[in-house]
Amino acid sequence: MPMTARDYTWLFTPGSEFREDETGTVGVIHLADGGQLWLPTGQVVACDPFVSLGGGESEPFTVAVAPGHYRVEAAVATLTQPDEPPSDKPHLRVAAARLVIRDEPTTAWELALQPGQDLAELTEDEFYGYGVDAGTGAFYDASADGSFPECEGDEGPLWDAFEETGHAPGPYLVTSPSTGHTLAAFGSGWGDGAYPTFIGRTAAGEVTCFVTDFFVVPV
Repeated sequence: MPMTARDYTWLFTPGSEFREDETGTVGVIHLADGGQLWLPTGQVVACDPFVSLGGGESEPFTVAVAPGHYRVEAAVATLTQPDEPPSDKPHLRVAAARLVIRDEPTTAWELALQPGQDLAELTEDEFYGYGVDAGTGAFYDASADGSFPECEGDEGPLWDAFEETGHAPGPYLVTSPSTGHTLAAFGSGWGDGAYPTFIGRTAAGEVTCFVTDFFVVPV
C-alpha cells in the first residue's frame, strides 16, 4: 500500500507539539504566511526551484484547480532540546507547506500524481514525490516555469529572497520583475531528499489544498 497522509489538520494547527523519541527534541508548530500565489492556468507544480525552475523538468500534477490567487502557508517547527535555555536564534524547520484552495474541512487525502504515475506500481509506504538538491521546495503555476529568466545560479529574486534573510526557511512569495509571474518558495525541512505532496478534498470531492510533507514531524 502506498504511503498514506498523516493528520495535516493537526500539523497546520498553531501550537501543535511533537517529540522525537531518539533525541528528545521537542517541536512546536506555528504558521508562516507565504502570501497569495497566482495560478493563471490552475496547473500546480511542486519542485526544488533552484534545480528545476525554467528547465521544463517538473510536470504539473494531474489534478488542476480553477485559475486564481491562492494562499500559501508553511507549518514551521521551532525545535528545542530538553533543558535547553531560550535562544535569540531559534532552530526553525519547515515541517510542511500548504497551498490552500478553499477554506473548508478536508475529509480525504490522495497522493498528488504527475502524468504517467500509477499508484498501483507503488509498494508498502512508497510514494511519488519531488527530489530536492538545494534544500528548497516551491509551488508555482505550470505557465510560470519559463517566466523567471532572472533566476540563474546564485542570482535573481529567488536567490535574493533567501540571501537577504540569512537563508531563513520562509516561505517567500517571489515575483519575476520581467513577467509578473509568482512562485512560493520555502526551506525543505532537513534539506535534500525526496518529498511527497498530498491533495486534500472535501466530503463533496472538491480540492481543499496541496500539502508537501518534509518529514520533520515523526510519523
